[in-house]
Amino acid sequence: MNGLRAARAARGMSQERLVRALDAHARQRRIEVASLASLRTYVSEWENGKRGINDHYAAIVRAILGVTDDELRPQAASSSLAPPAADGYDELLNRIDAARNVSQSMVQTFLDQTELLRTMDRQMGASSLVDQMTSHLSTLEEALTFAVLPDTRRPVAVALTGAATLAAWQALDGGFVERAWRHYELAKRAAQEADAPMYLVHAMGEQAYVLADAGRLPDAIALVRYARETGGQRLSPRLQAWLHAAEAELCAKAGTPSEARRAIEAATRCLPAGESARDDDMPSIFLNHGHLTRWRGNVLALLGDDDAVASLYDALDGVDPSFVRAQAGLRCDLAQAHLVRDEPDQASDHLREARLLAKRTGSARHLRRIERLTQQP
Repeated sequence: MNGLRAARAARGMSQERLVRALDAHARQRRIEVASLASLRTYVSEWENGKRGINDHYAAIVRAILGVTDDELRPQAASSSLAPPAADGYDELLNRIDAARNVSQSMVQTFLDQTELLRTMDRQMGASSLVDQMTSHLSTLEEALTFAVLPDTRRPVAVALTGAATLAAWQALDGGFVERAWRHYELAKRAAQEADAPMYLVHAMGEQAYVLADAGRLPDAIALVRYARETGGQRLSPRLQAWLHAAEAELCAKAGTPSEARRAIEAATRCLPAGESARDDDMPSIFLNHGHLTRWRGNVLALLGDDDAVASLYDALDGVDPSFVRAQAGLRCDLAQAHLVRDEPDQASDHLREARLLAKRTGSARHLRRIERLTQQP
């Protein structure tokens, strides 16, 4: 399928809505684009292969749909690769020297950039960040490829695994499952290179959600359990709690209530006390008792338990307003819980709010869930 058409379809966008989004994006950022009538023609011709998307419009489309240039323009991306030089020793040594400089002076900058992208993603969604994320990963991969000695490679590998895991979750949220899977594999390789078991285990735990979304719940559960066993005593208590909670959610989806309840209770026992949500040893983990209350409510809602509603409203009262994607998921959980209680009006209210939040972040994953719940009798 045409890359543009596939990305548009994944977000449930009509051609007209994409045209309007192109126009609105350009107006907001004072970028020059064609008239609405011409944009309608362009979008149709881009999707039918009658016109190629030039760099100017490709950048706008990537920001709206959250695609990489390879996904949007696969032929253009592959044809732009230059053949390697016949004798490249000077170039190789230059890259090795550049990698050494990066590892010594730039790793903290890269970690800070990943943190900034994580914050922006949490508040705005990932679709507008795809170019920045792609460039960030490319720079880190380049630095690791040409770094020579272990003490040079390890800090870059740590930075890469954190960035790749973030990029993978963004891709999964946007509906780009193959990209997500490849990023998780990159994160795992980088974690092994860095001898960073917590990063490795976290990447495996998140990767299980790709399998779950694909309908392979037994494999997803097995992967989360294997990740926890692999980490063993080297895992922080907060990461252990996160893995147990993930297992509980997957078991609930698989229809094994006793295993789900056992796992969510294990998560409660592991989680450190206090309001702090950030894991000092694992920057990508946000989990405190407020977050776990929401996760418990999600598990109970999936199990059809009436207690889910009270738990989820407690979580809604305490949710950080900057966690926009999490709010969308929480609204979906509440809708599901109300449907179980045969309260369609309350469910409809939460689905309406969830849809607004999911569109704001460009979350194809949440939009799919909203559509499933909307059609549920």
